[in-house]
Amino acid sequence: MATDDIPLDDKAKRMRDLLSSFYYPYHGSSPKAHSNYENLDSINSASFNPEQYMNLLVQKSNLEELLRKHVEMAAEIKNLDTDLQMLVYENYNKFISATDAIKWMKSNIVGMEANMEQLLDKIMSVQSRSDRVNTSLFEKREHIEKLHRTRNLLRKVQVDSLQAKLLEKLEQSLGDLQLKTNEIENVLRESNDPSKQGKGFDSVPGIGHEAIRAYRVIFPDSESQLIKLAQNLVIKHFEMTEQRVKRRISSTNFLGALRAIWDDVLLMDGVLSEAALSNFSLEVAHATVKKYVASTFTYLLQDISDALLKVKVSPKEAAEEHPLQAALEASKKTVLQGSMDVLLDFRQLLDEKLGLLVKLRAFIIDWVQEGFQDFFRSLDGCFLLLSGRKNSSSQDQGFSEGALGEKVLAGLVLVLAQLSVFIEQTAIPRISEEIAASFSSGGARGHEHGHVFISGEICQLFQLGGEKLLHHYINIRTRRVSTLLRKRFTTPNWVKHKEPREVHMFVDLFLQELKAVDSEVKQILPEGLLRKHQRSDSNGSTNSSRSNALLDDKMSRSNTQKARSQLLETHLAKLFKQKIEIFTKVEYTQESVETTIVKLCLKSLQEYVRLQTFNRSGFQQIQLDIHFLRTLLKENIEAEEAIDFLLDEVIVAASERCLDPIPLEPPILDKLVQVKLSKSKEHNLVKPLDVGR
Repeated sequence: MATDDIPLDDKAKRMRDLLSSFYYPYHGSSPKAHSNYENLDSINSASFNPEQYMNLLVQKSNLEELLRKHVEMAAEIKNLDTDLQMLVYENYNKFISATDAIKWMKSNIVGMEANMEQLLDKIMSVQSRSDRVNTSLFEKREHIEKLHRTRNLLRKVQVDSLQAKLLEKLEQSLGDLQLKTNEIENVLRESNDPSKQGKGFDSVPGIGHEAIRAYRVIFPDSESQLIKLAQNLVIKHFEMTEQRVKRRISSTNFLGALRAIWDDVLLMDGVLSEAALSNFSLEVAHATVKKYVASTFTYLLQDISDALLKVKVSPKEAAEEHPLQAALEASKKTVLQGSMDVLLDFRQLLDEKLGLLVKLRAFIIDWVQEGFQDFFRSLDGCFLLLSGRKNSSSQDQGFSEGALGEKVLAGLVLVLAQLSVFIEQTAIPRISEEIAASFSSGGARGHEHGHVFISGEICQLFQLGGEKLLHHYINIRTRRVSTLLRKRFTTPNWVKHKEPREVHMFVDLFLQELKAVDSEVKQILPEGLLRKHQRSDSNGSTNSSRSNALLDDKMSRSNTQKARSQLLETHLAKLFKQKIEIFTKVEYTQESVETTIVKLCLKSLQEYVRLQTFNRSGFQQIQLDIHFLRTLLKENIEAEEAIDFLLDEVIVAASERCLDPIPLEPPILDKLVQVKLSKSKEHNLVKPLDVGR
């Protein structure tokens, strides 16, 4: 019972100490270990003092503790006796086993020494014979090994040479095959047979993979050469396709070429998987497909330019055959239908299940949107170039030949202006719908970056471009009349001008220019409601034109300085009293364009008059010409007030620059005008203008 009360850790510790004291005496231990047993509990240590231990124990413990200690020590003594007995038994068993082992070894080792001596003799004999054989065969073995190395070297040289020749032959054969495929494609293109479109590559079966397979069987270590050969073959295939793209390949032919290339790539991939031709061909195809998309837009731009460049006819032909209208309709069709056809071709690329195109689908969507954005910007630049408002560059020479180096046709500029309106209002919305339906999602850019094609930006571009082209057309027509007026007023000596006999020829030329304008705008622009030009007095009264009586009163005054001053004062008073809207915003209508041109021409006429000095006859010649123009224009122009005002301004300017401003009498003016009208009708020179109607 006393033994069970001792804690397990203390009991185990005492057991270890007892065993340690039995096998490892303390007198040889370290000072640190020796110090651990210098306390009262170290009964088993060599330095244990029984008397001191008992004295300390009696002094520190009472009777009950001494009795408990006695019981513990009796139990420990009993346990130690048991443990020592077990150790003795175990050591006895080990001694018995060792004795048995020694007896067995003695019985088996008898006779082994003689056998070892015999084995040693045999080994020495074999070694001596081996040495003699090696000595006798050494020279021959060295010679044989040298010959073997030479043979292997020669064989390797011969194989490498043969491998290089076969590889060169293989490359040449594949190149000849490509040439044959190219010839077949050219023949099919020349035949113009739609049923044979896209059959060029399919006409010759792909044998590249078979050749690579056979070569690899013969030369197993030719992997690097074959990879390079296969990659070059893929590159050449795509280079051939790019050459076809430059010659305007159809989408069917393009897809046929890609199918053939991809099939050949897959076959070679199965034979030479280390080359990873699928990924390699994807990188090469990326550039080829992008070039195809870009070239498609380039050819569409070329078609539109060709349709516009057909506007090259004389004014007489224009009046009879309406070529401007035909060119405008053809251009509209080319822009809209051509864009729809392009979208259809690109849609075929997206719908194609070819693995090559499936991997490029996101890029194709971005290329199409970006292509249309760049296409319309280039088209706007093409319009500027064809109109003569932009100098040609090297990149524009492809579609501008025939237009540069010549005077720009005014009718072409008007066609470009109206075509810009059509693109803004009709073509862009329609194309935007198609792009949104088929090319708006799945792009490589992602939704967070937005679309590449921005229809609003393009619409604004053509809106501004159309307005500029319309004003450019007006400027071209006005400059031609200005050139005519400059020659008219700079040629004669107005101070020595003779008395007027008839209306001057420049008036006929001016009217011919107006007829040409009338013919062009009727072919291109729609009719519209003309905005009436109103002028009112400061007190609110309205007048249709200046009073002829007032003008006659001015002209009947003397040419004294006083009369001139009074005329100027009266004219200035009129300008301040009357307010008239001369120049208004130009609209895309026949009336607006024609009226603006007439106003600018009359304003130019006024400025040229102000630069000259006239005698009485010169002033009267101007009066006669203006009177004739007033007669014709008043009958054919809705903006009568503005035109009448500008004609009056010309007369006033001439009177201010005249040395003796005495006008012709109205009867004389009417008579001369009637004579001019009669002669013109006889020669069929004057026709109803319908200007502004």
